[in-house]
Amino acid sequence: MKAFFSAIRIAFRAIARSKLRAALTVLGILIGVAAVVVVVALGTGTRDAITNKFSSLGATIIFIWPQTTQKSGAKDAGQGRLTEGDAVAIAKEATSVSAVVPWSVASAQVVFGDKNWPTQAMGTTQGYWGVRNYTFARGASWTDNDEQLKTKVCVIGDTVRENLFGDHLDPIGQFVRVGTHAYRVVGVLAKKGNSPFGDDQDDRLLMPIGSFRARVFPMPPGRVMTLMASATSENTIDRAQEQIDAVLRQRHKIQTGFEPDYAMRSPLELRRTLETIFNTLTLLLSAIAGVSLLVGGVGVMNIMLVSVTERTREIGIRMAIGATEFDIMQQFLVEAVVLSVVGGAVGIFVGAGAIVGLAKALDLTMALPIPAVIAAVATSGVIGVLFGFLPARRAAQLDPIAALRNE
Repeated sequence: MKAFFSAIRIAFRAIARSKLRAALTVLGILIGVAAVVVVVALGTGTRDAITNKFSSLGATIIFIWPQTTQKSGAKDAGQGRLTEGDAVAIAKEATSVSAVVPWSVASAQVVFGDKNWPTQAMGTTQGYWGVRNYTFARGASWTDNDEQLKTKVCVIGDTVRENLFGDHLDPIGQFVRVGTHAYRVVGVLAKKGNSPFGDDQDDRLLMPIGSFRARVFPMPPGRVMTLMASATSENTIDRAQEQIDAVLRQRHKIQTGFEPDYAMRSPLELRRTLETIFNTLTLLLSAIAGVSLLVGGVGVMNIMLVSVTERTREIGIRMAIGATEFDIMQQFLVEAVVLSVVGGAVGIFVGAGAIVGLAKALDLTMALPIPAVIAAVATSGVIGVLFGFLPARRAAQLDPIAALRNE
């Protein structure tokens, strides 16, 4: 152990004698480690950002909407339809579904005083808040009586609040006009931001679906444009979709093997696909960045071979006073490892600085990836051993007499 620490001291002295050469030697290792750390952090940050965006939709949400079907090459006379009765049946019979809400939407101009704002008017039920993970910044939801009596009340998103009421006027209790009808604002949703598809999730006005059908977008009683179901967990989404399909086929009298008059999609499917793509890209880019580590290793080997040539007389003197081949080999091997590890350590600091800068520039949540740091440092050490072995072996096999004669 004493000989090992002595070899480390000698290695640092040799590096200190040729600072510029040592700096250029570790540059390849530094760049490689920094690149790997930054690429992994960037990939992880982007993946997490996508996950958070999809979570804002509702982590376990399933969209169901009507669609036209084809039989014998010709379209049916009418489009498929969904009703509130379908939602009740799904909630009752699909054990992997925790909630189902109807949802209909139409463009609307909302007016308050001398201000107006174009937005999306939506009709739904109180369960919408839980399915879509909405919370209230002010006020509260409408009541069961409001739904039964089709009361003219509404809940608005933060974008609508900002454009109609500003920051100084409390919208709760105020009346806004949608079409020719005045609606009393009972709640303001907490800000949620854009969805993964780019639409503003705060630019909306919601009301009881009965009131929506009666006054905003006339539809037959009970008819809805979309159903939104929430699975009991992310692990049960596939099973929930199977159960929903079975319930709707039974209610709509559609036999197995025939195209249904509805379609289903969960954002989780797209999220899984995107996560797979980003993980693959991160792995590929990390591998490309890792090539520079190999280039840095070649640089370490070249410099160590030059160092052996320059220090041939020193090697001869050490052998003459009793140093064994193992001692000489250990000295140069340790020096190569020290160069590589120093390059790796500096690369981590450079990578950490780059991560901070990129996080601010790209508005991403990025952190120093500890597994990547450990892997980078370990890899730089292994590179030092692998590419330092040949120069160290060459130094150890020098003939002492020939080494002493070297000028």
